Amino acid sequence: MIHSISLTVNGARREIELNDPRVTLLDLLRERLQLTGTKKGCDRGQCGACTILVDGKRINSCLALAISHDGAEIVTIEGIARGDQLHPVQAAFIACDGFQCGFCTPGQIMSAIGLMCEDQAGDDPERIREGMSGNLCRCGAYAGIVDAVLEAQASQTEDKQRRSA
Repeated sequence: MIHSISLTVNGARREIELNDPRVTLLDLLRERLQLTGTKKGCDRGQCGACTILVDGKRINSCLALAISHDGAEIVTIEGIARGDQLHPVQAAFIACDGFQCGFCTPGQIMSAIGLMCEDQAGDDPERIREGMSGNLCRCGAYAGIVDAVLEAQASQTEDKQRRSA
């Protein structure tokens, strides 16, 4: 039986037919939509490499059935930059050496964006570490990741203050 779903992925509406209702969002993104920035790490929801935003909330796409998100708005790592302009979190990861091998970086960045959107980042490194604890880095770039989130959060706060002044 074929199931039809509609998703908005990185701003583009997509009508998708699923032959199997057990297809995960991760597999749909990588295999059907060729959005390979979202990584398949553990495939068990333990590493965070597959983190995306669904309706503004971060989720592990390896644990989410695509059919359960019919009508959802999905943002992947491919959808956060604006042309040649990096998202502030991407720029902060570069400036703060928030990555080494880079495999976990897309999930780390998406989780950091989600953390900031949820207003959970603040300026407390311990709070950021706790909020990012679902994303593992085998290289151990955690200090740079926390610094990057702090920098991006400070940049976002400064931008808000400038706009309200």
